[in-house]
Order: sequence, then C-alpha cells, then structure tokens
Amino acid sequence: GESAYYAPGPDSICMPHIDSFTGTKTSSATECYYSVLLHELTHWTGSKTRLGRLKSAPFGSPEYAREELVAEIGAAFLCTDLGISVEPREDHAKYLNGWLKALKDDKRLIVNAAAAAGKACDLLHSLQTQQQQEAVA
Repeated sequence: GESAYYAPGPDSICMPHIDSFTGTKTSSATECYYSVLLHELTHWTGSKTRLGRLKSAPFGSPEYAREELVAEIGAAFLCTDLGISVEPREDHAKYLNGWLKALKDDKRLIVNAAAAAGKACDLLHSLQTQQQQEAVA
C-alpha cells in the first residue's frame, strides 16, 4: 500500500488518501490521518531552508532514529494542540530498537529531541494567521 513520507528533494509530503486510514479504539480514522500528516509536517520543518535539522542518514542509524523521535514527539505535541487523540502506531514499532539504542548511547537524546520538536511546532504555528491561531486556542 501507499506510505506517508516527506521527500526532501522535491520538498513535498506524500500522503495516502484519507479513506485508506482506519480508526482504532481511541482514535477516529480522520484523527489517524492527521496524526500521520503532523508527523510528516514535523519532518518538513527540518529542511535546510527551514530549521536545517535533516541530515541524510540510513535507516537504523542514530541520526535516523533521532529524526524519527523528533517527528513522533512533534506530532504528539501538535495533536495535543489540536485536540487529536493520539495512539501509538504499529508501523512505528520498527523504530523502537533504533530509539532504544540511540537513547542508551546518548542520555540527552530525549531532551534534545523534545527541544527540536518544540522548535518544529513553533515554526508550524508561526505559519498560521492570527485568526487561525485564535480559532485553535
């Protein structure tokens, strides 16, 4: 099936059609869609033309694990901001070993990833008009 991803080259986000998402016990299909979109938007903020956080890194590397952790935390922050129910995604279980190893190797990783996620959220919020920001508040 289709997968969601941020492509740095063309600087675009590819998302499966919203109808391909299914709900869970705690999240609607729409909430699942937007949770994934917010994860990819967090990656988007890392572009060299924005926050300059993204580095080319192979799957399983500490750099890759760090960026995925930033995107997960950023999506969780943004979902909370928007009142979207968040549930851990099964397809992210493949990242757990990378995160665990990276967390063992770098004791400040979680703090640094949360700080980077906060900056990503700040950037995304700054792109909204004042009226849009007030509607969310």
